[in-house]
Amino acid sequence: MRGLLFAFLAGAFITLQGVANTRISADIGTWPAAAVTQFTGFVAALLIWVFVRDGGLRDLRQVRPLYISGGALAAIIIFTNVTAIQQVGVTLTISAVLIAQLCMTFLIDSLGWFGVPKQKMRLPQFIGIGLMIAGVVILKF
Repeated sequence: MRGLLFAFLAGAFITLQGVANTRISADIGTWPAAAVTQFTGFVAALLIWVFVRDGGLRDLRQVRPLYISGGALAAIIIFTNVTAIQQVGVTLTISAVLIAQLCMTFLIDSLGWFGVPKQKMRLPQFIGIGLMIAGVVILKF
């Protein structure tokens, strides 16, 4: 139950961040908005870590370099999210983002990327994705 609550909060905050970043980018540009957002996120995470202490920097040596570069993906995520919101609106953007996330998770699960145990995707999962895509098409028109 707690995991679902965190997932729900993550979805809500991703949407709020996308809208806030879009407003920031209207004033200073998309890449500067991404930089400001990344910097404020770094400061917030650092402050939270100082109080929570749920890991150490020494453990960083155990992390594969590919995974460490994941933070750089956030800049691309911010840029593409802001640009999409500006061009097609919040609802359509978030709908498309959710579909893209599910498609990527299908690949990760079915191919066992990143050390995730392989899972077989069955017809119900594909029907679910199809229904989501149909919903986005309906939203568009």
